[in-house]
Amino acid sequence: MSLPTIDVAGARRLLDQGAVLVDIREADEHARERVPGARHNPLSRLAPIELPAGKAVIFHCRSGARTTANAARLAGAASCDAYVLEGGIDAWKKAGLPVAVDRRQPIEIMRQVQIVAGSLVLLGVVLGVGVTPAFLALPAFVGAGLTFAGISGWCGMARLLALMPWNRPGRAVAA
Repeated sequence: MSLPTIDVAGARRLLDQGAVLVDIREADEHARERVPGARHNPLSRLAPIELPAGKAVIFHCRSGARTTANAARLAGAASCDAYVLEGGIDAWKKAGLPVAVDRRQPIEIMRQVQIVAGSLVLLGVVLGVGVTPAFLALPAFVGAGLTFAGISGWCGMARLLALMPWNRPGRAVAA
């Protein structure tokens, strides 16, 4: 089952009528940036949403891709009319609507993985070409790890980064 999409203007109208906006992004994403008043119900721990009769729920993620890809699961969690916010929080911001940003929170773990993995690959290639080909083992190792993460759903680099001091829950990092 697919949920209908709704644009930002339509979502605002429904919210003014008592609909509930639900952020399905993970906790690290929600902590850094969120729509004020939106409920947080991460997709990884999706709980049923109970609302009074006649109310609707609007699900959002960052770009709309995650909500669209998981529409059937989201529909199963809603016992009322449900929609997917077209374009997610990115469209919300583009429309000039309020977003609470906490820059003291670290960037999302997956972005940290992308930065670290990309840096290690680049470093390994530069050192492999400029110093010794043995350094090419580094990008090969990172590539193997990313392939394993994609197949298994378990990312060792993300787990390691989550243990870093700036990512510890409840710890604010100075801006």
